[in-house]
Amino acid sequence: MPDNKPIRIYYLASGRLGIPILERLRSDPRLILTGAGSQPDRPAGRRQRHVPTPLAAHGDALGLPIDRVPSVNTPDFLEKMSCLQVEMIVVASFGQLLKPELLALPPFGCLNVHASLLPRFRGAAPINMAILRGDTTTGVTFMDMEAGLDTGGIYSQVALTIQPDDNAEQLEHRLGVLAAEHIGSVIWNIARAGLTPTPQPTEGVSIARKIKKEAGAIVWNNSAKQLERMVRAFTPWPRVSTLAPIGKGPYKRLQLTDASALDMTPAQHTHPGEVIAQGRDGLLVACGEGLLLIRRVIPEGRTEMSAAEFLRGNPLPPGTILSDYPVGEK
Repeated sequence: MPDNKPIRIYYLASGRLGIPILERLRSDPRLILTGAGSQPDRPAGRRQRHVPTPLAAHGDALGLPIDRVPSVNTPDFLEKMSCLQVEMIVVASFGQLLKPELLALPPFGCLNVHASLLPRFRGAAPINMAILRGDTTTGVTFMDMEAGLDTGGIYSQVALTIQPDDNAEQLEHRLGVLAAEHIGSVIWNIARAGLTPTPQPTEGVSIARKIKKEAGAIVWNNSAKQLERMVRAFTPWPRVSTLAPIGKGPYKRLQLTDASALDMTPAQHTHPGEVIAQGRDGLLVACGEGLLLIRRVIPEGRTEMSAAEFLRGNPLPPGTILSDYPVGEK
């Protein structure tokens, strides 16, 4: 007789990708969610207040108990999984490596939901890199976890078109929704229907390393298309920054949160970073190639606003030079 009992799972996630998946894991009658864990709360901001991960914050808001797990590789956590009689551990954008002892513990292994079509963009930042490289298609991969960095066999993949205006936050949410639509069936097929993984192709391997804060430091000599991709790839973090004359005194940081490349050639002798025009549509700036139309910004010490609103209180007339943002600046 086939085993039709619900599958006992434990869920590990930290990022926004994991939120729609959590909701589906909670509601799928084929599954028993024995618990969920996330990275510990971390100090953030100028006041260094401890802030939960997006997944933990979502759980807290719903009154769901979300374990804060400093390390999943401790004897205590292994004992917890044994006591819960977990059949599978499901992982999505969690942020810790699982060691062989934990990987071998559940009878049906550890299933990772990775936000790319592997083997492209193994690593911590596949969503950012897909946008930054100008890809038009990405997706989610359901893979068998092993000790290597996203090298395990593939159970299933689902593709998704990247929209021309997707930023990293929007694309992460859409990928999370896509993964949630399929996660229950993938788990069931592995644990109850005998689905086995297929080894990853050896060709097309690329790595998406963790994004560092200085990645958002703008260099105006880059093309407008590349800068537009940066703005989309690094929103909401670390965001793209330039230096601009804001108020009195020295140049201050101006973060760009929405911008489009215009395939137009600046006038001869125009300097990269030079303001070409300002108005209701935003701020038009010359780049190494093409023009960048900036539509939304965050001035230093203020909240996000439209470029037009910013310019009403802080005009930047044509000829104003926006400076490259120095790497290493806070």
